[in-house]
Amino acid sequence: MTVSIDLGTIKLGQPAHMDLEELLATRLLVQGNSGSGKSHLLRRLLEQSAKWVQQIVIDPEGDFVTLAEKYGHAVVDAVGTEADLSMIAARVRQHRISAVLNLEGLDADRQMRAAAAFLNGLFDIDRDYWYPALVVVDEAQLFAPAAGGEVSEEARRTSLAAMTNLMCRGRKRGLAGVIATQRLAKLAKNVAAEASNFLMGRTFLDIDMARAADLLGLERRQAETFRNLDRGHFVALGPALYRRSETVKIGAVETSARSSSPKLMPMPELNRENFDDLLFKPGTGDEPRRAIAPPTQTTEQVLHQLATLRLDEKFAGETEPQLDLDPGISAQERDEILHAILVDLLAEPEAAFQPVSVLYQDFQVRCRIDKSFKTTPDLQEFRQLLAVARAGVDEIEESLDEDQWKQAGTIADQLPEDMRGVYLLLSKAALGKKPCPTNLELATAYGTRSPSRARFLLTYMEERGFLVCANDLRGNRIVTLKDLGIQTEPGSPD
Repeated sequence: MTVSIDLGTIKLGQPAHMDLEELLATRLLVQGNSGSGKSHLLRRLLEQSAKWVQQIVIDPEGDFVTLAEKYGHAVVDAVGTEADLSMIAARVRQHRISAVLNLEGLDADRQMRAAAAFLNGLFDIDRDYWYPALVVVDEAQLFAPAAGGEVSEEARRTSLAAMTNLMCRGRKRGLAGVIATQRLAKLAKNVAAEASNFLMGRTFLDIDMARAADLLGLERRQAETFRNLDRGHFVALGPALYRRSETVKIGAVETSARSSSPKLMPMPELNRENFDDLLFKPGTGDEPRRAIAPPTQTTEQVLHQLATLRLDEKFAGETEPQLDLDPGISAQERDEILHAILVDLLAEPEAAFQPVSVLYQDFQVRCRIDKSFKTTPDLQEFRQLLAVARAGVDEIEESLDEDQWKQAGTIADQLPEDMRGVYLLLSKAALGKKPCPTNLELATAYGTRSPSRARFLLTYMEERGFLVCANDLRGNRIVTLKDLGIQTEPGSPD
């Protein structure tokens, strides 16, 4: 079946069609200066193809979140960790949910890291979930820059690698990249070169016009065409569009962006004598402030939505696991059962070194098998339970001072979640009058095999005043926990 979507009109009012199946195989590049109508084109493309294919939008300005109300896109706010975003992306593909990654409000470095994590989550999914999907990246020059800028080199490389995977290797995984950029000169060439379809809008700089002409196979003298294009008009070429270049006028859209182009309006009539009162009088706190619209769905809501969906429609006729049994258990019994499940999970070979997202999925399966409670813990609670389980507190729990252990847990909550297990392991050793854990034990509590990573963790916590490290004359390490006023016995780091 051939699916054609309506982009608008070409000359003489004839409809302009795009072959959606061909687009999935050949990818698309959209170029045009600010105000040329790129976002309008992308919105038209998304609206026309919404019922035919899954859509994933990387949205740096939050313009496409309005698709959620009419077309049911899930809005993913980039407020969690990179691991959380990768996990959400995997679930988006697994359950074939159209989604918008909202990067509004993040600086350039964080936008690149968040987009890279999300794209990698889409890319690294199991072969069973390689469903076709349009991946639309607006302002692609931010995520695949041709040269380094003010962002960190690590963020640039990570983001560029993710964009390269999308455009170069994504086709076999069902991912069809649709990238839009203001300037071709700012976009990495190896990313732009993988597109076979082009929609070129209004462009003024000579270097961008020349490069656009090269991509379309036009002569240099024909490059002036791009300077004379009206807003919303694009020169189209490619196997999913036209074999010869055609000028397309993009049609109307049904949704609108939260931001729009400024409109002219008359200046207010003001008395110049009142300027001092208007501008320099002390504030009262009643001045109007920019209202930030709440997101359509928070990340937590998206996680809950994805976690409760079925794996695929093919399971529609099967009976769901009965998780709504009335357990009648106390909070203490619930914690004990969850801790026992986690201990068994971590006892599996290589479990201590698996990513949190993988462990959480395994944990959910074990909880459903156990059938002791109605709902499984969310990701936040799981991370807290995992930190305690990795510290192995149950081995000497009876000998620990209860008040000091609660205080240690309170202090650990001030650290990043993946470091809490390390602090609790040190607290357990100090409270139990045990030697300081080795680098390997600390690394295992953190979820890695790298002893050098353990040394970095100790340095990190020492710099922030949580502990003090010292060596005795034999080279054994002693860790003093400042807030608890206790220290470990000397222990060899190796």
